[in-house]
Amino acid sequence: MSNTAPSMREVASIQAKVAKKLAEAQDIVSFELVRADGGFLPPFTAGAHIDVYLPNGVIRPYSLCNAPGKTHRYVIAVLKEAGSRGGSRAMHDVINEGDLVEISEPRNLFPLDPAAGRHLLLAGGIGVTPILAMAQALHAAGSRFELHYCGRSRQRMAFLERILSSDFAAWAGVHIDDEPACGRFDLAGILAKQPSDTHLYVCGPQGYIDFVLATAKVNGWAGARLHYERFAPADVQQEGDTEFQVKISSTGQLVIVPADETVLNALNQAGVSLPASCEQGVCGTCITGLLEGIPDHRDQYLTDEERAENNLFIPCCSRARSNVLVLDL
Repeated sequence: MSNTAPSMREVASIQAKVAKKLAEAQDIVSFELVRADGGFLPPFTAGAHIDVYLPNGVIRPYSLCNAPGKTHRYVIAVLKEAGSRGGSRAMHDVINEGDLVEISEPRNLFPLDPAAGRHLLLAGGIGVTPILAMAQALHAAGSRFELHYCGRSRQRMAFLERILSSDFAAWAGVHIDDEPACGRFDLAGILAKQPSDTHLYVCGPQGYIDFVLATAKVNGWAGARLHYERFAPADVQQEGDTEFQVKISSTGQLVIVPADETVLNALNQAGVSLPASCEQGVCGTCITGLLEGIPDHRDQYLTDEERAENNLFIPCCSRARSNVLVLDL
């Protein structure tokens, strides 16, 4: 994953129209978005996402799953979460064909690494969305890659038939829990046969990503070869949280962060506005530089290497182990 994120102040918003809304699988709906004024949309690269500004005030990031270069439309797919905080429920129940929605320009926090000699794409459930765009881009470029798509049941796997009938189907493996004939997802075996210049990309539920990354590391894969994107935060123990302060380096302003409040909220209330999207430590939109202090990283965005460098901070969820954090703002 990238260790920097462009400010939303630098990303222009676009008024888009929902040209199509289709049921792709159980609890998964796709949206084809076109520019409301009929023009072309900004170009994007595989792994990119857009933010959708919903009528209820919620902002949610969704991966673009159509082939890069097709700038007459964007396609996203949304899983209706049982515990939705207003995002997926609004997309499923409120947004319909013909509606106008505000979206951001694409940003890519999950890009393909141009230095990789080969690419291993792993998708779990709704995590297929950025992975599908990657597969289409790599196939179009004639790059070497292998795709594995895992799901609980065929009914819950969006774009499955599209992948099976694609020009790159020969390089795609499908693993379905309730269909043993599809073949077991032998991750260790898949990893073992990869050349040393292969980079791995994984997206899906938290447990799936954790399993893939842990297995790869046990099998000697360096962190620089592992790329991932999460849709949900990990569970974090909040009991025992205490008050601390953050200092704004450019002004010297000190902001108190109460035990029951996030750094992001405390900064906003103090008049220091930061861009934000998921507010769960997943997307990296609110990332800031860290100049001094000891952070308590609780995000799912920074890599272990980035955390060790101690110069980045995710204020929507992370806290402090020291009394003061100095942020590069």
